Formats: sequence, structure tokens, C-alpha cells
Amino acid sequence: MADQAVAEYRIEDLAHHSGATVRTIRAYQDRGLLPRPERRGRSNVYGDTHLARLRQIADLLDRGYTLASIKELLEAWDAGRGLGGVLGLVAEVHGPWTDEEAARLSRDELDDLFGGTPDDRAVEEAVELGVLERMPGRVDEFLVPSPTELAVAAELHAAGVPLDAITGHLRELRGQVENIASRFLEFTTEHVFARYLGPVEEGCAEETPLTEAAATEAAAMVRRLRPLAQQTVDAELARAMRLFATRHLQQHLGAPGRPPAPAGPAPVALPAETVRAVQELVGPDHVAAFVRAATERELQARTMNELARRRHP
Repeated sequence: MADQAVAEYRIEDLAHHSGATVRTIRAYQDRGLLPRPERRGRSNVYGDTHLARLRQIADLLDRGYTLASIKELLEAWDAGRGLGGVLGLVAEVHGPWTDEEAARLSRDELDDLFGGTPDDRAVEEAVELGVLERMPGRVDEFLVPSPTELAVAAELHAAGVPLDAITGHLRELRGQVENIASRFLEFTTEHVFARYLGPVEEGCAEETPLTEAAATEAAAMVRRLRPLAQQTVDAELARAMRLFATRHLQQHLGAPGRPPAPAGPAPVALPAETVRAVQELVGPDHVAAFVRAATERELQARTMNELARRRHP
């Protein structure tokens, strides 16, 4: 029986069969993602290996990998190392860092959530910030990556905070949180993940290649450490909110014998009837202490409820 003929392609044919453009194929070659074609006279000839590699790249792109990550994976493949551990590590890093599930929302539902008045500018800002994502082919439907974040914005708006103030606060907060995330990654890389990545060899600008075993162990460590950043931030935010909320309340009520609190945002005035009720209950000299104790008890109750919710979701 005659040997089966080996498929050969010109670059235009390769583009047709793979779904990539000629320009993309050449770009992949320049970046080292795709082997160079065989040169025959004045023509470049591609084979099934190139076609398989293009389909592999497309699949990894669809799964959310960057070209830089794909290059590392393909180099591991070409070097004869198994991809299981490396793919597992990349999947852990690129995967969701929260248990929250995205939701879909129509434009009418979105408008109702924010008082029923359409605001195209606010919607565009939300899309720009990634709070909303447009659904391909659906003009009036959005993907909400974090329903909790959108619900917080809706509650603030219902409480009287203008939408432009909410988006401005989110931009500022995002910059601060990204700095925290960067520092946490630097910290864990230095003290934890450096052992898996290996030392940089002298005279070499690149790190030692990641082995299959090290990649598998590093992926397990990512799973283990993933929730720690959020837990730490939650705990510190609760501590700071308790500290500053109590301080602002004391400043507003003018607690006797306490120095004025540092300058900061103007405190929210308590209703006069609330202050009178507390005065009747504990006397005018103990209003601040009573409100402070009540606030601390409420914060402790919420903390306990949150811990119980995490233990028994």
C-alpha cells in the first residue's frame, strides 16, 4: 500500500484551513509561536504540524491565555516536558479569584435597579470600568461580572449618592486595591513561589524553566493561598471602619474628655429624636459611650454572621 501523502500548504491555504489570517500567521512566526516553514526554492511550504499548532494556539486563546503564556506552554511541549502541571498552574492563576458567579441583566432591569431613570453616560462609565460587559449581538443585555459590586452601587445610589460620585470612588478604590494586590503578589512570590520558579542563572536573563513537578506543586499552593488576600483585606477593612466610624461619631456627638478627632470627611448627623431617646435612656453625659457600645456590638454581630455564612454557605 502506498504511503499516505503528507499535506502541504501555502500560507494562504494554511490561513484558510486554520481560520487565522495570513498576517496573524506571520506574527506568530515572528514571536516564536509557530515554526518557520520549509523553504523550497522561492516558496514557503507549511505542513500539518503548522496547522495543528495554529489550532492549539486558537484553543488556548479561547480559554483566556495570553500569547506570552501560550509561548511558555508551547516551549514546554517542544522541550518534551508534560503540559499537565504547567496548564494546571496557568489555569489556577487565570481562573476566577472569587466564588461569586456572573449574572446577566437587561437594560430595563438595570434602569429599574437605579431608580428607573435611564442614564446612558453612567452605563458607558460602568462598561469602561468593567462593572458591566456588553453581550455580543445583544444591544440591551449586559453581563455583570460581580453582582455584589453592582448591588453595592445600587444601594449607595438609593441612599442618595450620585452615580458620578460612585464611579469616581470606584476608580480611586480600584487603584488602591490594585496596589494591595501587587504588594501581596510580590510578598508571596519572594517568600513562597521563588522556590518553584527557580533561581535566575548567572549571565542568563531568563529564569530556569519550570518543571512539571514544580508547576503542579505551585498550582496547589495558588489554590491554598488564593483566599488569603481577600480574608486579610476584609479583616483590616473591618478594623479600620470600626476605628474611623467610632471616631467620627465621637466627634459629631462631642464626647466629653476626648480630644477632637483628626480632620476628615464631615460626619453624618444623627436624627435629633435618636439622640433624645438615648439621652432619656442613659443620660446626657453617656450618649457617646452608649452609641459607641451599640455600634461595636452591631459590628461584632455582623462579623459573627459573616463567619458563620462562610462556614455554612
